[in-house]
Amino acid sequence: MEGNILLINLILWPFAAAVICYLAGWRRIPYGAPGSTESELEAQKRKEFRNVLVICSILIEILLYVFAILSLSKNGNSLHIDKICGLGINLYFGGFRTVYAGVALLMWSMTALFSREYFAHYRNRNRYYFFFLLTLGATLGVFMSGDLYTAFIFFEIMSFTSYTWVAHDEKPGAMKAAGTYLAVAVIGGLVMLMGLMMLYFKLDTLKISELRDVAAECWLRGDDSDRTYLFAAGICILFGFGAKAGMFPLHIWLPKAHPVAPAPASALLSGILTKSGVYGVLILCFEIFSGNHNWGILMLVLGVITMFTGAVLAVFSIDLKRTLACSSMSQIGFILTGCAVTVLLSETYYATTDTSASDAIAIYLEFFTKETALSAAGTVLYMVNHSLFKLVLFMCAGAIYMKLHKLDLNEIRGFGRGNKFLMVMFGVGALGIMGVPLFSGYISKTLIHEGIVEYAHELTGAAYTAVKAVEYLFLLSGGMTIGYMLKLFIAIFIEKPVRSEKQDEHKKEHHAEIGAKWKISTLSAIALIVPACIIVVCGVFTNIYIEHLSVYMSDITHAPEIEHISIFSLENLKGFVISLTIGLLVYLFIRKVLMKVENGRKIYVNRWPGRLDLEELVYRPLLLKALPALFIGIFKGLIRLTEIVWSFMVVAPGKFFKGLIKFTEIIWNGLVKFGKGLGFVTSAFAESIIYSVKKIFFKELVEDRKSPITEKLYARFDAGDRILRIVEATISYSIIWLMLGLIGTILFLLFYK
Repeated sequence: MEGNILLINLILWPFAAAVICYLAGWRRIPYGAPGSTESELEAQKRKEFRNVLVICSILIEILLYVFAILSLSKNGNSLHIDKICGLGINLYFGGFRTVYAGVALLMWSMTALFSREYFAHYRNRNRYYFFFLLTLGATLGVFMSGDLYTAFIFFEIMSFTSYTWVAHDEKPGAMKAAGTYLAVAVIGGLVMLMGLMMLYFKLDTLKISELRDVAAECWLRGDDSDRTYLFAAGICILFGFGAKAGMFPLHIWLPKAHPVAPAPASALLSGILTKSGVYGVLILCFEIFSGNHNWGILMLVLGVITMFTGAVLAVFSIDLKRTLACSSMSQIGFILTGCAVTVLLSETYYATTDTSASDAIAIYLEFFTKETALSAAGTVLYMVNHSLFKLVLFMCAGAIYMKLHKLDLNEIRGFGRGNKFLMVMFGVGALGIMGVPLFSGYISKTLIHEGIVEYAHELTGAAYTAVKAVEYLFLLSGGMTIGYMLKLFIAIFIEKPVRSEKQDEHKKEHHAEIGAKWKISTLSAIALIVPACIIVVCGVFTNIYIEHLSVYMSDITHAPEIEHISIFSLENLKGFVISLTIGLLVYLFIRKVLMKVENGRKIYVNRWPGRLDLEELVYRPLLLKALPALFIGIFKGLIRLTEIVWSFMVVAPGKFFKGLIKFTEIIWNGLVKFGKGLGFVTSAFAESIIYSVKKIFFKELVEDRKSPITEKLYARFDAGDRILRIVEATISYSIIWLMLGLIGTILFLLFYK
């Protein structure tokens, strides 16, 4: 183990705390069950102690984080633990990792405070908090990883532990959404692992600090096959990270998981877990494919489609949390677009030199333009901003759900009319995500837009037209963001509630009055106020925010420090004005087209065609019908091919060998009969010779058998005659003659001239 031991404690403590808190809240026999001796008051005290212990665990983690910052060296702190999972575990703390570890801790601490009130009447709270802390440790492991293999290990742990959040309610809808989430995570993880192995094979390293140099060497000195191989590895890795980020077309889990998950979990899923996927995309774009035109175009296409599609889905949605989920998809598209623009802006100055790879990188940094640096800064700032926005917005949605247990806009309409605190908190999150000046969202959106405009200025002809189209889609998507956030805010806080015709006349109090009287707990209020204040402060002190944060982000963007910029110039404000105008038109479209009058009341309607669900339209038929049918067809074909090969290799040869055996039997039987016949003729000839000898030379002995000599001779000739008859009847006799014939044939062939 080499390096700062404090880094592993940052990751291991949440895992240990998860076990401690689970045991603190665990009860072997549930309260009220037969055999339970625990009173209701004792059970409540035990659960309250568990809740406090969870918050204290987060505070201890924050202290460890502060100690890590205080001990931070100039080049950051690192830790290598050998012999774990083959390649070992590599951790790094500094720069971007420091910032996003802090963002993660902020989000976990705020959601922990909010969860205390939100889960007051929920079941399975012990299980929720257990995986709540496990996911914190895994998420920190992802952001503090020093190599892609370590990131992959914690990435997969995070995917499995967060699965329980989506399935928490255990209702059919929740279980189906959780199944989709897990399927995307597992498939994405397997494809990403394949890409990592390909990358390691080609570059011989997965350390993030080394990737840029060795990748540049491959691009500059490798042949076309090397570049193609590296590009294929990048696609596989992008598949895994993009699936978690919610990138099109792997976004299918996101609009379904968020509405069914508890609100604090939704805030973490949208605000931080998707950013773990974006973190991997940043490594691909800024470390491996920096300046690569083809990669930049690929990312630009995927980013724009994700950005635009998510915004359209959010405009049509009438469910509060689903709208926020689709919004997350759209905002991820904005970030991916920023990644693509940064890659494309740097291509002009990269990989065009005849020098070594290290010199090429130095030249690349030297010509890193101000616009490229701003685009890179805007991308990473957008990540931080979006985490804060969704933390506020999803907790506000959770506050509404706590009282009404409903999310449909028609049913929660007017809930916040009298609740000024909730209105302000939701308004801050909404204004931030809309990109309104003096809120932090305006900064990141403006910087990315400036990068798009700058890249368009470098092009001519069709390329210029295409990039201008991207700019218009960027502004249009920003306008749709304004439109659907106006829809949510006006529906919840401005419009009057629609009273049901079936409402009991004796219970006139409507949920609008309930919302006005309801006061959120102090801890929940703190959980909303802290991120909301950060959004406002960072939006007001823009240059301080950009300059200081860009310094920390430079280790992953490789951009120089950003000096003072005129973020509120008329040129930059023009982009917001265009998006605002589009947003007002989009809201007008919602009022005119996406609402209808029913029983004298105007209600929101979801006019998005249900059959345009990508999961139901493409993925499920593909995975559950088309692919099984294809594989069944392939296996049937293989079986048929095997049968054909079997018939040629076994059946046909079998018939041939049977015929050969039959032919051999015929030959053999003929040879045996020939041998027997030859033996009979030979024995007869021998017998005739013996008889003739007896007649000629021993005639007197035949007549006089009393002589001893005569008896002995006759006995000898009689015995020989009997032996000949026995021998000639055996198969050996025939074989002897056959062998003699073969020997004769061989001798003839050997000596024949």
